[in-house]
Amino acid sequence: MIARQLLFASLISTVLLSPIEWVRSQTPAKTSVGTTLSVTDPGKWRTLQKGVALRAIALERTEPSYTLELKLLRFDSQIIIPRVLIAGQWQLKSASAKTLAEKSGAIAAINANYFDEKGRPLAYLKTAAQEINRAVSKHALYTGVFGIGESGPFVMHRDEFQPAQASEALQSGPLLLHRGAPVEITSGLGRYARRAVIGIDKQGQIIVGVTDALIGGLSLSELQEIFTNSKWQLETPELLNLDGGGSAQLYVRSGKFEDWLPGTAEVPVGIGFFLKAH
Repeated sequence: MIARQLLFASLISTVLLSPIEWVRSQTPAKTSVGTTLSVTDPGKWRTLQKGVALRAIALERTEPSYTLELKLLRFDSQIIIPRVLIAGQWQLKSASAKTLAEKSGAIAAINANYFDEKGRPLAYLKTAAQEINRAVSKHALYTGVFGIGESGPFVMHRDEFQPAQASEALQSGPLLLHRGAPVEITSGLGRYARRAVIGIDKQGQIIVGVTDALIGGLSLSELQEIFTNSKWQLETPELLNLDGGGSAQLYVRSGKFEDWLPGTAEVPVGIGFFLKAH
């Protein structure tokens, strides 16, 4: 009896003391994505606060063998607005997504575009305060733009982008999905890496995601499949790849809930998400 009581007490303690995890579904079932990857748990959206939801998709690869998660946040653009954040606003050369969120008062933040070895952001970049890089790059990598225009946030192909139409914007790539179809990618399509993405779903909501694997990760073609297949209920007609590898990081704090998926490098630019003023 004493042993049973101790076991029960231990279980209760574990439940009470365990941190809140990114939400997964209760009935996992493996489903293949490509040849070596399967979804072991598609997860379920859980509301953190009005306009903000989180989800984790659990994945498993057979060759090489490892598991990983794709952590996701979804924002109702009628309630939550994005902003391009640069570390220089706080006299910093670079910062983590968590620091950018804390400094700016954002509910959440994700890393953004690429930068060079000196920490200078690359390709087109415009904040609410200034246009930092004025030229839209024609480099094969930078095929997409994320920005905020009069009608709200958008992801589009760089060839359709006009700087004057955006109050804030950044260029990254490759663009993975455009008008619901996978974009042809000529280099690195099948390479596994830690990823960060931002997209606009069919309801006009913003979805951001980061994989948690430091070694391995997802290929660009696998991301295209996950975000287009109706089975996973993401369906983002426009999806843009952000800087991955050690730069990929995601932070969220809503009420008492806090989660931080750190990268291994600080970044000069991030995207923050804020409650819209009424």
